[in-house]
Amino acid sequence: MKLSLFPQDTKSLELLAQTAAELMAGVKTLSEILGAPADDYDKLSEELHDRDSNVSRLLFALLTNLRTSFVNPLPREDMFQLSLHLVNTFEHLDAAAELIALNRVKRLSTRASEQLEVIGRMSEMTREAMPRLNSLEDLDEYCIEMIRLAKRAERTHRVWVSELLSDHKGATLARHRDVADQLVAATKTLRQASHHVGQILVKES
Repeated sequence: MKLSLFPQDTKSLELLAQTAAELMAGVKTLSEILGAPADDYDKLSEELHDRDSNVSRLLFALLTNLRTSFVNPLPREDMFQLSLHLVNTFEHLDAAAELIALNRVKRLSTRASEQLEVIGRMSEMTREAMPRLNSLEDLDEYCIEMIRLAKRAERTHRVWVSELLSDHKGATLARHRDVADQLVAATKTLRQASHHVGQILVKES
């Protein structure tokens, strides 16, 4: 357990957890898009844009807190980097929704739902892990499970792309693959967040 002689400001960890919670909400909205008629795409995509604005506000709040707090549970650069990984993840979710809306992508493969299930689980685990950075307890399993989930997402992506190449051509192929690429990119940035947590464990323990 990490010990501290001084009381620490854990607001930054709360903000990181809130950002991960926004990811979970974003996954829910994106899942709704997959089952929605094309006429609802724009409205649901706009919901993702609004949440992206919330994520940006959380990043600004984190930066303000890091600058003004006296004692932080972790080095400021570590918390800022974790926040960037989460922000980048949401950008990929937002981009996937926008691509579906702009290109009126219909009948997405069930692989999309599989990827969103993985992203949702990774986001949930990250939300639960952020407060534990104050003590650095029980984070090893988080890092290992995140790697396992990311590998699962990579395999799903490879299968999805292979199926697309068999079933689609030209512009339709490109539109579907763009969405697939954004979703797997979201799992990669979440994996980067867990890698950074692992680096913190090694450095701070």
